[in-house]
Amino acid sequence: MSLIAVVVGVWLADARSQPVPMEGGAQPTVVLLEIQGGIGPANRDYLVRGLQHAADENAAAVVLRIDTPGGLDAATRDINQAILASPVPVIGWVAPQGARAASAGTYILYACHLAAMAPATSLGAATPVSMGGATPFPGSKENSPTAGSTPSSTEGQGRNDDDEGVAPGQSETADTKPGRPEPATTDAMSHKVVNDAVAYLRSLAELRGRDAAFAEDAVRNAATLTADQALKQNVVEIIATDMDSLLGQADGREVRLRDGATVLATRGAAVTTFAPDWRFSLLAVLTNPSVAYMLLLAGMYGLLLEGYSPGAVVPGVVGAICLLLALYALQVLPVNYAGVALIALGVLLMGLEFSVPSFGALGIGGVVALVVGSLILFDTDVPGFGVPGQLILGVGIASALAFMGLVWVLAGSRTRQVSVAAGAMVGQQAIAIEDFIGRGHVRIRGEIWQAESVVPVERGQSLQVQSMDGLVLHVTHAGPAVAVRSGKTGVPP
Repeated sequence: MSLIAVVVGVWLADARSQPVPMEGGAQPTVVLLEIQGGIGPANRDYLVRGLQHAADENAAAVVLRIDTPGGLDAATRDINQAILASPVPVIGWVAPQGARAASAGTYILYACHLAAMAPATSLGAATPVSMGGATPFPGSKENSPTAGSTPSSTEGQGRNDDDEGVAPGQSETADTKPGRPEPATTDAMSHKVVNDAVAYLRSLAELRGRDAAFAEDAVRNAATLTADQALKQNVVEIIATDMDSLLGQADGREVRLRDGATVLATRGAAVTTFAPDWRFSLLAVLTNPSVAYMLLLAGMYGLLLEGYSPGAVVPGVVGAICLLLALYALQVLPVNYAGVALIALGVLLMGLEFSVPSFGALGIGGVVALVVGSLILFDTDVPGFGVPGQLILGVGIASALAFMGLVWVLAGSRTRQVSVAAGAMVGQQAIAIEDFIGRGHVRIRGEIWQAESVVPVERGQSLQVQSMDGLVLHVTHAGPAVAVRSGKTGVPP
């Protein structure tokens, strides 16, 4: 009986280890998703929809091919939440050769149910970048370690031979290396950000049974690993050159989903790509910081022009659309609203210069406010999520040139208007709207003007303009007085 029990137990264990076939013996399907470039709102939307598509298609697995320098924290956490909640196993794969899963890519790879890398790829450097400045966070080295560095807590693996005086289990920081001065006191927010990132990545490592020591070192010291080193240190499970190799090595492995363990059945699976659609392209364009910045400026200038030329319609419509699109982009990007306020103030000051002459003070102040606001608009140092300095410089120069050009045109037009008015007034007929001796007021061409006469003038008398001195008309009698319509004349009593 004991022999029978042993045989039955072995048979049951073997049965549990076999891959679960698709219903009806159909060929399993694997959905391919890709992360390329910086991780932002567009990637988040694409990946969440891709995982839902894989679940709807009852796919055997999702392969998430990663090649990214990093991205935004909010988008990364949303992606990881979708992976952790996915009913379909997600295989993270850093590929093709030469790709990397740096910074935010490391967090996503750790969240995947199975982690793989292609040869000549790397991961790590997961230290959160400082917000609004370049000051390194506590525990981070002045220069990030090169690819291949490993956690110093793993019994010396990956440690430099010249790290003398560093006890096992300690990372080489300014607090431990002999002869290095202690770091200056940093603000509490920096500590919070780093410690939160450490706890987050360690929790993912513990959930997937991967090396948590490297996870912490990648955050605190920006440590990185090559594919071979990552495999040796239990950071990834597979090294695969191509898709067939990846699916073959993944087949039969047990992964733990939210609802329990399952065995992958991926060998010979049909691979379908969930390609980015128009929605991804639109989000990618709108949430590009440079595009959002230009939309913001176009919206503000459009509304300003509409305010100065009511009824023009086109500037107002275009400005309103651009401003709404910019506000949508800004609410999903790490924006410093002080920068937005400075940009709005700059545009307003340049507009006021044309109605409140200040000898250029308002205009110059507006250009300065515009440039400063542009520099601090995006509150992050994440690569790919800032406005290039060349664009800001170009906008500042263009705004200054446009401002000076408009001032010159307006000044010239005002001079021409006075000259034209003087020439056109001479010889014209005017009607006195009051009795006066010396200086009074007349109506000419529907307008009220000051007039000066060397002879007494009666109300309603017809006058002729002989000359013009500034805004004062020199008139003489042209005919007898006529009745002047009573009512408000706009003449001060």
